[in-house]
Order: sequence, then C-alpha cells, then structure tokens
Amino acid sequence: MTGAKRVLIAPSILTADFGRLADDVAAAEAGGADVMHLDMMDGHFVPQVSFGPLVLEAVRRATSLPVEIHMMVANPLDQLPSLAEAGADRLIFHLEAAPDPRAGIERTRELGCEVGLAISPPTPASSLEPWLAALDMVTVMLVHPGRGGQELLVDQLPKVGELRRMAEATGTSLVIEVDGGVKAHNASMCVEAGATLLVAGSAVYNNQETPAEAIAGLREAIGRAS
Repeated sequence: MTGAKRVLIAPSILTADFGRLADDVAAAEAGGADVMHLDMMDGHFVPQVSFGPLVLEAVRRATSLPVEIHMMVANPLDQLPSLAEAGADRLIFHLEAAPDPRAGIERTRELGCEVGLAISPPTPASSLEPWLAALDMVTVMLVHPGRGGQELLVDQLPKVGELRRMAEATGTSLVIEVDGGVKAHNASMCVEAGATLLVAGSAVYNNQETPAEAIAGLREAIGRAS
C-alpha cells in the first residue's frame, strides 16, 4: 500500500448495508476497489458510535484487499492491539486525540501494521510535519469527522498540496488520503490537490448504482484530473 503512485479508491463501509455486509464488501472488491476503509467511532472523540473489532473481523474474512481503520476514538493506544489482532493492515488515528503520537506510531509498528495520522478541519497541515518521516500515510479530513453524507469542504484541499510539498521536500514517500464528501464530481479536485487515496462512502454505497458502477465513475473522474 505504501508509496503507491496510482490514485487508489477506498470504499468506506459506513454507508454499506450491514445486513449484507460481506456481499457489499465483495462487490466493492470485484468492482475495482483498492482498499477497504472502516470508520471506527467511540462516542467520545465524536458523538457517534459505529463498530469495533468484530465488524473488522467480518470485513477481513470477506475480502483479500488491504483493510484500513480510521480511528475516531479518544484513546487510540488502547484500541491498537485488538484492531491489529482482528486483521487491520493499516491503523489511522487522529493527531487531535494524540498530540504527541510517538507512542502510537511505535506501537502500531510493533503490531505489524502500517501507520497513519489524520487531521480534522481545524488542524493545520503543518502540525503533521514533525511526524511525516515516521508515517506511511496521512489523512486529511474534508468534513468534520463523525458522520457520513456531508458536503466536501473545498477550503480544506490546500492542506493536501501543503503536505505533498512537505513530503517531497524531505524525500518522504507518503500516501495522502482525503476523507469526506468525495464524489465523482469533485474527485478530480482532490487528485489535482495531490491526494493519492480517496475514501468514498455514499459515493460507492448508495441506492442509485452498484458499487462497481460507482467505482467506475470515480475512476473516470480521476482520469480527468490534470
């Protein structure tokens, strides 16, 4: 996963049909997804509660794709071991929940997972600079974390370019992920800003099209990026 040059698509299962989760995951994989993205929310870091290791285990059984966990939780270090054991390939926690993320980065490595840091809209990209060399990826939230279906905040996209420039200046190979409100009509903006991994929830899992059709539409939009 690390250092991929092609723009990757990571369907988020938050808007999938949990009554047929394995089928929805398999449909995304068959439709050309690159990564499966799971949003874990604890009711503390964000008001909502989503799921934990048991759902991760179910997704892990349903796909051969890499699985990443976006940890919107107040105490990420407490959750790392159980998520790694349940089958996560990459663990992403918020800088706002761990202002000194050193211990979390080291523990994630010890557990054999790739490590990422996420930042919410109020947090500047520069806050990640001290940690870039220690990371596999960063996640720029393009919405306020906590629920699906929000509109992408265009004013957050410059952070992507800023992080890309910081990484290139230090020779750091870095996947830059964007998460929140990504749709076919704005995917090219995300890529032009410097993103190499797009999280897409309701853009993939919706009542208007199949996951394969949705992913094909995203690929077409990505192809239009200059």
